[in-house]
Formats: sequence, structure tokens, C-alpha cells
Amino acid sequence: MNKKDKIELIKSYFNEILPNATCELNYTKDYELLIAVVLSAQTTDKKVNELTATLFKKYKSIDDFDNADLKDIENDIKSIGLYKNKALALKDIAYKLRYKFNYKVPSSKEDLLTMKGVGNKVANVILIELFDKEEFPVDTHVFRCSKRLGLASKDDSINKVEEKLRKTFDKKDYKKLHHQFIHFGRYYCKAINPSCKNCRLKEICKDKIKNRFDQ
Repeated sequence: MNKKDKIELIKSYFNEILPNATCELNYTKDYELLIAVVLSAQTTDKKVNELTATLFKKYKSIDDFDNADLKDIENDIKSIGLYKNKALALKDIAYKLRYKFNYKVPSSKEDLLTMKGVGNKVANVILIELFDKEEFPVDTHVFRCSKRLGLASKDDSINKVEEKLRKTFDKKDYKKLHHQFIHFGRYYCKAINPSCKNCRLKEICKDKIKNRFDQ
């Protein structure tokens, strides 16, 4: 199968099984999404949503987060991993949104990256979700599935995977495909016990473990 046919197969299958894939983090304000994405590092979206359901009721504004004691925030988010570092990040984000960015989540990657807890992936998520920028965030699901589907090499770094995905797909499809890759990895092509038997992409899969496709 040539590259063009493989790309069309992937897009067609994703559209068949995941036509409405979207961001699963819950938020009502722009800064809440930024906080939720930072909290989601090495944590499931489900756990983050459970946490922010109460967190955003306690801290109703950027000022509330900025004025809060660091220890209080630590206690409020200690149910998730890396909570001490994430509490520091939330304090820094709130401070900078309040005093540097006039209470608005910035729309430039350069500005986003000045805040603690915001790396390339987090910045890209914010840019596509809030500003419809042509970015292709690579999380653990996108990273794994891209390699399994032969869109990236086994030893490629996250940045290299992002670069290859950008070159492979049309810019207009980045946002939709980003979500479809995440949902595909989260619910179908899981790290452990992926659902391979009925997957229409198994013919191009590079991760063919013995007998997996027969189970």
C-alpha cells in the first residue's frame, strides 16, 4: 500500500469510528482549559475532570488562584500525580495571567511557554482549542499510535513525530485528527490489550505481536 492510500485509509477509518472526537477536558473559561491541560500531565482526563469539578467551584477566578496559599492548592490537587509541581505551575499561571497578560490566555506560543507547566504540547493544545491555530499536539496516545501505524519510526522523538504528522496531513485536518488519534489510542489502540481483532488498520500496523490479531 502506497503512502497516499495509507493516509486515506487512516482518515476514513477514524471518521468511521470517531466522527465526533473532541477535547474531553471540562471547562467553561479559557484559563480553566489551560489549568486542566497542565493538570493532565501523566494523569487521565477522567481524573482531571473529577478534580476540576470541585477545584473550579472553590477557585472561581484567576485572582482566586493567585491569592490562594500554595499549600492549599497542593492539598486541593493532591489526588493526582506531580501535585506539588502542578501547584507551583498553577500559581505561576495565575500570576502571569493576572499581571502580564491582562487576564487573557495568550494566543502566541512564545507567551504561553513563559508559564510554568506549559511546554510545547500544552501550548499546542491551547493554540488549537482556543485559537484554532494549525498545531498538532503529540501526547502519549498520538505518539504511540503514530508509530504503530507507520507514520513515524520506532526511535523518533516527540518533536520528530510532530514534524512527520505535520508533513503527512493537511493543515485543515490537524485539529480533528489530533482528537481522533487521542481517542483511537485511548479507547481502541490502547498501550496494553489493544483492540486489534476488528481493526481495519491492522494491515498497516507495525506492532504485530504474535496472535494478537486473532484475539
